[in-house]
Amino acid sequence: MAKFYVQCGSRNVIVEAIDSEAAAMHLIDSAMQSHVWIYDDADLSDGDRHAHLAIEALLTLAPEVRISERGMDRNDAIALGTPEVLLKWHQTMVALSRLFRSAGLTPKSLTQMNSANNGPNSALSA
Repeated sequence: MAKFYVQCGSRNVIVEAIDSEAAAMHLIDSAMQSHVWIYDDADLSDGDRHAHLAIEALLTLAPEVRISERGMDRNDAIALGTPEVLLKWHQTMVALSRLFRSAGLTPKSLTQMNSANNGPNSALSA
């Protein structure tokens, strides 16, 4: 796996990932960890969850995630839109939530899984 330098506003990580999108997902995953509880709230729709995340991202993240294999603050970094990466992260979380429910694995919530494993996307990084 390649080493990526990922930035979004004041947040940055150095991560090994399979590609630049996975590296961007890692940063979004770490930024949104405190909001994973919304996937355990049965009263929220998937649209409500996405809206919650979008508002949080607008308040705390830059409009784009910048990814480079050469270092931080590079002019040649790949730029991905934060809303697009956030949507992919949200879709991953929705899929995990549905998988848990359909498998009858409700005792272990996504919040518990997130804290125990440093995030649901931790497999994306080394």
